[in-house]
Amino acid sequence: MKILLWIGNKSNQRALANKINDVYPLSGIIIEDRHIKPKITFDKMVEKMFLSSISNAWKNMQAYYNDLYPRYPSTKTLTISNINSEEAYNFTTELNPDLIIVSGTRLIKEKMLSIKPSIGILNLHTGISPYVKGGPNSTNWCIANKELHLIGNTIMWIDLGIDTGNIVTTETTEFSGDENLTQVHIKVMEHGHHLYLKAIEALTKGMRPSVNQDTIAKGTTYTTKQWRFKQKLSLLLNFKNFKKNIRSADYAKQKEKIITIKL
Repeated sequence: MKILLWIGNKSNQRALANKINDVYPLSGIIIEDRHIKPKITFDKMVEKMFLSSISNAWKNMQAYYNDLYPRYPSTKTLTISNINSEEAYNFTTELNPDLIIVSGTRLIKEKMLSIKPSIGILNLHTGISPYVKGGPNSTNWCIANKELHLIGNTIMWIDLGIDTGNIVTTETTEFSGDENLTQVHIKVMEHGHHLYLKAIEALTKGMRPSVNQDTIAKGTTYTTKQWRFKQKLSLLLNFKNFKKNIRSADYAKQKEKIITIKL
């Protein structure tokens, strides 16, 4: 089986590439290396002063993976600034993969999705679809909204929407309640990588799970523009009760109510 990765250039995506390659040697990797200069605004200055623990948790997770996986696996590689470029299209069609794995890129557009691998194109969403979709980070949204039962991962067949493709599998992430915010993000990411490998294994055995999200629930799609000071403050305030809530009977009941797709 020829596997091609379309991934972002962060250490958690580099970790995913190495983990997959250890089990299923990769035929190629396209790395989308986006150079976005952050805008300095008054809101961001205030957030840096009072809410820096949120961004620090993500940075700490990246540092964790950077130590474990400093390099990409040795395979044919293309580094570009836009996954929807002509270069990426040509690289993919020339490689002619059976399966494409996506993680951490910008939204994949129609031309790239016109490529039809024999198995398909999979995407990882670090959230439980269809209940919570979009970004910039579904785990943070779940904490901010007091919806800890929706923290988890989804492997889906990709389409033109935002985390709307038919589902291969979903699972909630398990916590003890003793985790700090960095450890929460690491656990979610580790679980997502593990779930990706489970999905690939199922595909190698001929399974083709494909559950339409509309048959499960409506859910909510979040955007980066919505993730503002109020929501970030809610995250930090709610996280003070993380241990208590994770170990509560109400949390267990809420988890039982949601529909997940098992392999």
